[in-house]
Amino acid sequence: MLVGETVAVAFQSIRANKLRSMLTMLGIIIGVGAVIAMVGVGSGAQARVAEQIQSLGSNLIIVLSGSTTAGGIRMGQGSRLTITEEDAGAIAREVAAVQASAPSMRGSAQIVYGNLNWSTGVQGVTPDYFEAREWNVASGRIFTPEDVAGATKVVLLGLTTAQNLFGDSDPLGQIVRIKKVPFTVIGILDRKGQNSWGQDQDDIVVIPLTTAKKRVLGVSQANARSVGAISIKVRAGEDMVEVENQIRELLRQRHRLQPYQEDDFTVRNLSEILQTQEESSKVMTYLLAAIASVSLLVGGIGIMNIMLVSVTERTREIGLRMAVGARGRDILVQFLVEAVTLSLIGGVIGIAMGLGVSEAISRFAEWRTQVSPEAIAVAFGFAASVGVFFGFYPARKAARLDPIDALRYE
Repeated sequence: MLVGETVAVAFQSIRANKLRSMLTMLGIIIGVGAVIAMVGVGSGAQARVAEQIQSLGSNLIIVLSGSTTAGGIRMGQGSRLTITEEDAGAIAREVAAVQASAPSMRGSAQIVYGNLNWSTGVQGVTPDYFEAREWNVASGRIFTPEDVAGATKVVLLGLTTAQNLFGDSDPLGQIVRIKKVPFTVIGILDRKGQNSWGQDQDDIVVIPLTTAKKRVLGVSQANARSVGAISIKVRAGEDMVEVENQIRELLRQRHRLQPYQEDDFTVRNLSEILQTQEESSKVMTYLLAAIASVSLLVGGIGIMNIMLVSVTERTREIGLRMAVGARGRDILVQFLVEAVTLSLIGGVIGIAMGLGVSEAISRFAEWRTQVSPEAIAVAFGFAASVGVFFGFYPARKAARLDPIDALRYE
């Protein structure tokens, strides 16, 4: 039989039993739709984690001040400022894989403009901070080393802070007050969005480190050069774990810590933490897809069952075809095409349903979904494979019927 005739016969058989065909395809429809929807949910989670990694800055390591112990009571992390601006400079000089090392101080304050005010985070940094965090300005400029050296009263606003103080008006050149100290707005930072723990990174103002110490946040009585954190950008292609170990060893030497003493600082590889989250998202995606694939298996079994029934019902037809010259191979192809056609039609409907469910989840549950063309192609190919796999046995059974026995069948 010609391929066109075989496909025409397959569609004719499907149309002759519309309800049965639809019920047979239901398993494939649900399976393909579920796979696409679940993969979309998982891919959306992976994309979100990737955005968080990018918002933090690529290859980022953070060094935080340690804790202190008094009277047997251990205080929390950062209760003692144990790292300094000199530590940041030493890391940039002595660890070859480090591209930028930026000391910083963080606090909070009420920002006032005219009759409006907003409570936000205040970050005192050096110009290297913007390179380490890969944070540019949407308008204006970042401050210069001269601004840091002179402790000038200039400020960069995060988008959230700028919107709450200025609305749609242009903040550049305006004067805001931070703890009653006037600052000139010289730039608006690009949008960063939320970080991995849900904090709005745009709800911030950034000022020179020296200005923060002298006029806003104050300095440590023990060491005026101490800072709360050091943001470190590692060069592309370097081993983050190895660089992390080198930084830890360098700081232990600088702080004169003995082998038996604990670190008086904390080193965090944020990219590694978020990449672990991304791996977890991938595992969850695969798990959801595997669970949804069970529906495809059930749908395949339904196709096999219906095709076996169809072979039994059409035994005399098979005998007549063989009597007029049809070979076993022709009968095999005919029934195999019917099974694959059922799967493919179900796959197309399932893809449409999966895309609709993904869009509904994104819109109503406010959960980001992302369906790639590759996922659609894989789901469609898997549906066709189910039709071939589960349709082969009934087709083979039909092809092996004896023509005489088939003609006598009632």
